Amino acid sequence: MFKVGDTIIYSAHGLCHIDDISEKTFSGVTKTYYVLHPLNNNKLEICTPVDNKSISMLEIMNKEEANAILNVFTQPGIEWIEKTNHRTQTYSNLSRKGNREDIAKIIKTLMIKKYELECNDKKFPEYDRKLLMSIQNILFAELALSLEMSIEQIHTKILEILNIPIDELEMIVNQ
Repeated sequence: MFKVGDTIIYSAHGLCHIDDISEKTFSGVTKTYYVLHPLNNNKLEICTPVDNKSISMLEIMNKEEANAILNVFTQPGIEWIEKTNHRTQTYSNLSRKGNREDIAKIIKTLMIKKYELECNDKKFPEYDRKLLMSIQNILFAELALSLEMSIEQIHTKILEILNIPIDELEMIVNQ
C-alpha cells in the first residue's frame, strides 16, 4: 500500500503525488481511497479506491531500474506490425500492462519508424503519434525523476542511442 506523500505512476496520468488516503462514500458504499494529483496538473484531483486492481499504480523506479530501461533502447524494439489495426491493438494492450521494458521497446520502434517516414517525406500515422506521445511522456518523465535529469536530457540521450540526429528532438517532442 502506498502512503501519503508518495510519488507514483498512475495509469495514463503518469507521475502523481498521493495527497491523502481517506474513506469516502459513493452511492452508499464506503471505501478507502487514494486522493492524488498529477505532478503536471495540481488542479486535477483523482480519487481511486485503494483496492482497485484494474488501475495500474506503480512505484517510481530506482536509479538502477532506470538505467536498465535506458539500456532497453540499445536492444531491438518491438516488431513493427504493418497492419494498422493489429499494430494499434497490440501496442496499446502491451502499453496498458505497464511493463516498462515493453513500453521502452514500443517507444523505440515508434520513434525509429517516425524518423524513417519523415526522412522519406511520409506521414507518421496519427494513432501511432498519439500513442508515442502518451507513453513517451510518462516513461521519460519517470526516467528523468529517477535519474535526476530533465526530460529534455532523457530525450537527447535516447535520440543519441537511436542514432537520430539531435536536431530532430524538437520535432519529435512537439509532434
